[in-house]
Amino acid sequence: MLYRLGRYSARRPWVVIGAWLVLAALVVAASGAFGKKLEESFGAPGVDSQHATELLVAAGADQAGLTAQVVVTPLEAEGRLDSPALRAAVLRIRSAAAELPHVLSVSDPVVSPDGRVGQLRLQYPVLGELEPSDLEALKSLTAVESPLRVELGGDLFYAFEEGQPGLGEAFGLIAAMVILLLAFGSIVAMGLPVGMAVFGLALAVSSLSLVTHLIDLPSWAPVLGSMIGLGVGIDYALIIVTRHREYLARGLEVHDSVGRAIATAGRSVLFAGGTVVIAILGLVVAGVPFMTAGGIAISLIVLTMVLTSLTLLPAFLGLAGHWINRLRVRRVRPVPGMGWQRWAGHVSRHAAAYAISATVVLLALAAPVLALRVGTPDEGVLPVQRTERRAYDLVAEGFGAGSNGPLVIAIDISHDPGVVQPLYEAVKADPGIASVAPPSVNTTAGVATMVAVPTTGPQDEATMTTVKRLRAEVFPSVPADAHVGGQTATVADVGAKVNDRLPWFIGAVILLSVVLLTVVFRSVVVPLKAALMNLLSIGASFGVMVMVFQWGWGAGLIGLESTLPILPFIPMFMFAVVFGLSMDYEVFLLSRIREEYLRTGDNTASTIHGITTTGRVITSAALIMIAVFVSFSLADDPTAKMFGLGLATAVLIDATIVRLILVPALMKLLGKANWWLPGVTSRAGDRSSGHR
Repeated sequence: MLYRLGRYSARRPWVVIGAWLVLAALVVAASGAFGKKLEESFGAPGVDSQHATELLVAAGADQAGLTAQVVVTPLEAEGRLDSPALRAAVLRIRSAAAELPHVLSVSDPVVSPDGRVGQLRLQYPVLGELEPSDLEALKSLTAVESPLRVELGGDLFYAFEEGQPGLGEAFGLIAAMVILLLAFGSIVAMGLPVGMAVFGLALAVSSLSLVTHLIDLPSWAPVLGSMIGLGVGIDYALIIVTRHREYLARGLEVHDSVGRAIATAGRSVLFAGGTVVIAILGLVVAGVPFMTAGGIAISLIVLTMVLTSLTLLPAFLGLAGHWINRLRVRRVRPVPGMGWQRWAGHVSRHAAAYAISATVVLLALAAPVLALRVGTPDEGVLPVQRTERRAYDLVAEGFGAGSNGPLVIAIDISHDPGVVQPLYEAVKADPGIASVAPPSVNTTAGVATMVAVPTTGPQDEATMTTVKRLRAEVFPSVPADAHVGGQTATVADVGAKVNDRLPWFIGAVILLSVVLLTVVFRSVVVPLKAALMNLLSIGASFGVMVMVFQWGWGAGLIGLESTLPILPFIPMFMFAVVFGLSMDYEVFLLSRIREEYLRTGDNTASTIHGITTTGRVITSAALIMIAVFVSFSLADDPTAKMFGLGLATAVLIDATIVRLILVPALMKLLGKANWWLPGVTSRAGDRSSGHR
């Protein structure tokens, strides 16, 4: 079927290209006319912070929405905010802030004990009622002529601030073109994978605003989807173009060569893409809506890349004909040389030593995972060039670190309005609380609210301990039906829920992937071995993240100025993406080994042949992904840094230690047991594959 699909696309290229262009035009036009805005959401049903938000929304309380803070300090070194002139300047800024769109209220100025730092808190409605333009309007306050230095921070930046658009993708494309030129030596062969990836990515990302009519997609999905989609799109096209050029070098006619490339390499792309989609859709198990929606968006992008690789790419290969090898910049043999063969043979001859050594290295890299700590990276980890960082530092200096992460406590007083004052006193007396604002009581709605400032910063583990103590000890001691909300508590709650579901998620993804690979390779041992090796490489990448982000080893190389905990949802998301991408290389390599084994029945020779024929292409594909992911690790946003470094590390480990050492070593040690499948299924598989 794949052979016929590839051959048809090559023989009727303009039909296929025209169909894709019409589809792209329809999607872009519909997106522009009917597209719906992607949502910025972060929460989980059933957790305590969500109950707090629901109480606040039901009561119409302002605290249900987002906040921003305006922090001021005198430009003059000796200035104090209690002077008449500077007090008037603060009030002018307050008036300007109150006139901004969607601002519900602005607090009275709060001045630090030394008179050097002032703070205004702006209250906005819930996220769904806001636009990115609200953040731009807030930034206009820094342009007001004043004797004060004005810095900004708060939830609004967390929701809408974005890095420099397109820098990561541009860096990745440039790196991909250089790597492909070195791998293929031809401008035409280089241009096709890049062109396919860019077209598929643009089409898939454009469609997301239409998909939001079916499910609310998070606004960060296109960014992460672009990171992954660009990498897999170029890789998938690279695999197919490489096989096509090999067939042409053997003397096959162009259309037949394209058909065979899609039937062989395309089959690997189909199952590799399916594995990525399965792994990412496994996020449904988390029970966190924004993660599920993000997984659906990324899966749609990966699926689009698979479809363009199997249909649009062969159409262009058919058009290119033998021009695929023209416009050379360097001569590269379509059939790999002897270097990879010598390496694979060397590893096979010393299989036990290499298997043990590689496993020890992976376990050593994974060991720091035992110290992994999830938490909320605060604005104190941003570069000092960012206004949020400068505002954070001023607030911490003037009021204490806890002022950057206040806790919003919502109390249900419908049954006992008299509980508010005892609860206020109990919260105020807690050792982890620095101060508590006077309660706001809405007797009509039956809800009271109070804002508590912890003694420690948002990302400190002690803050999480305070939140847990309030819920487990302080509230029941009153007793009061109270819930802790706010960004700090919300992130902690999401992290706890993700950690609870993580074992189920890992089990589901591994099980589905093993079943899929069992169908592909007609073996039980190969899929189980692949899953185990992928777990080792993922653990190693997590260990590197702990070393860099928590311990600070080499943090300056990616622009980190301080250590920080790992965001709670990163481990699960990283596992889904990395497991899927790792299976990509596993499928590409083992498909070649399986083909040769069915032809010769020699396990060792088949393994050497697989390494020889895929070594260059897997290395090129890995270098492309690493370049794309590393570019994201250089962004200002700590979340992008975590994803970028984690993914780049995982791909590097997978393409070197795992694919070039562990796979050939274990394939040699296990021998024919690699291809064992119980009973009738194995014999049927051999017959259907033509193996004798």
